[in-house]
Amino acid sequence: MQRRVLIQAGALAVWPALPVRAALPDVVARVKPSIAIVGTLRPTDAPRFRLRGTGFVAGSGNWVVTNFHVLPPASEATPEVSLMVQVLKGPGRDFSLRQATVLETDQQHDLAVLRVEGPPLPALELGDSDQVREGQAVAFMGFPIGGTLGFSPVTHRGIVSAITPAQLPAANARSLTDAAIRAARAGSFDLFQLDATAYPGNSGGPLFDAETGAVLGVVNMVLLKNTRESALSQPSGISYAVPSKFVRALLERVAGR
Repeated sequence: MQRRVLIQAGALAVWPALPVRAALPDVVARVKPSIAIVGTLRPTDAPRFRLRGTGFVAGSGNWVVTNFHVLPPASEATPEVSLMVQVLKGPGRDFSLRQATVLETDQQHDLAVLRVEGPPLPALELGDSDQVREGQAVAFMGFPIGGTLGFSPVTHRGIVSAITPAQLPAANARSLTDAAIRAARAGSFDLFQLDATAYPGNSGGPLFDAETGAVLGVVNMVLLKNTRESALSQPSGISYAVPSKFVRALLERVAGR
């Protein structure tokens, strides 16, 4: 009998008007400069930088949204390991490496906000996830399978196949902290189920409207038919994303400090 498991995929005062509708290639070109690689840097490692997931620029341009589970675990927190973000330098494919710090987390909804050093970056607009409908065309962008395919943002397109209540699973037993237990007791919340395949490395990437580029959610899980190793050989084609309303609430908490 096949086993099916879920894995986690490794100035706010005024919100600007949503972007106009456009063809997907134009939307992809507009979204791409705001996509970030989230990882860790250890000078003694080879390679020194280890990709952990995807993120996207939000707010004033120095905040990057990603998944909570993309952050390195406390066991890896040593003076030699730094949390870093890579962002595109310009229209080409070259990335610049920037220091990052954790500003705020929401473990229940698997979200985190990082502050990135350096000049502000182009931020993505947040859409109204409460208005999302089943069958709506969406796309998501990130770095599937880590750095295996190279550090170039990849776009996948699909639809919202269902809006379903769910409770996010803990990544492992060590994640069962007091905060995680309190989050589990808080109950389930709606997730977007997608008819598109995400892979480890897509975690934290933006789910956006295929015609406007407005962020509607954050990719965070993929359904596996069997084991984690089957993600490549037997992809289910079903992924999940956390609605953007929880991102908005988290950013407002950061802005209100």
